[in-house]
Amino acid sequence: MNVFALMLGVTCCYTITSFSDKYAVSKAKFSGDEFTFLMCSSLSVFTLLSLPFQNIYFTMTWQSFAAVLLIAVCKIFEFQMNAIVLRQLSAFELKAWIGVTLFLSYLTDVAYGAELSALKLLCIAATVIGLALIVKSGREKKIEYRKIAVPLLLYLASKYGYGLIIKAFTPYASPTMQFMPALALVALIMLTRVSPIEIFKKNKMGAANVILARIPNTVGMLMENVIISVSLASYSFIQPMILISLFVIGIIRRERYSALNLAGSIICIAGVVIFQLL
Repeated sequence: MNVFALMLGVTCCYTITSFSDKYAVSKAKFSGDEFTFLMCSSLSVFTLLSLPFQNIYFTMTWQSFAAVLLIAVCKIFEFQMNAIVLRQLSAFELKAWIGVTLFLSYLTDVAYGAELSALKLLCIAATVIGLALIVKSGREKKIEYRKIAVPLLLYLASKYGYGLIIKAFTPYASPTMQFMPALALVALIMLTRVSPIEIFKKNKMGAANVILARIPNTVGMLMENVIISVSLASYSFIQPMILISLFVIGIIRRERYSALNLAGSIICIAGVVIFQLL
């Protein structure tokens, strides 16, 4: 299947889950541990149900088990830091920050044998500039970056690390067989810190919302892993594409944007589209 078509599919799935995740931490008031348990347990179950429709393999080597453990670490940081960061940033702003991994991902592709292209580097630079404008755009509530600097850095590292691990260890285990056991492992670890019964007592509707949102999340992850096998740069571009979709949704909802936000979004769209056309 065409990589760009897969990217559009992942963008659609993750845009849906972005709104659910923001609700989970800002409205339902789930802690990082509670949010992580709900995410990992439901994702692992939905992924398990998809196994009959996939080509899966897992070699009994140390590399396969290392991949599971490393992805588990990445997912713990991703979900825990996500819950912290979203208390200060909107889903729109968080996707903008994730775009800073674009250069690193593209250079990783080059290290794996992709041709270095000056035009693609210019597209990435334009996209990053657009993302920077979006992040700097004014808003009523001041973002206290001092409180989220470390969590944001760890979140970005976990997003890049996930793609790198999947790509590096695919010869030893299929992507699904790397992340599904990792998610189950994280869920088991979280069981020592949270009570599922208490989570549902705290907010039954919020928990159900998070769990149901994992259905498109699972579909998105499966398509995302196919993209990673082709290009880490394309994988990293998914986040700016989600940002663009959130921007379009905001326009439809007649939300007001600053001049910087509008300019940044337009530059982002140009950078993403041209990169994929090259």
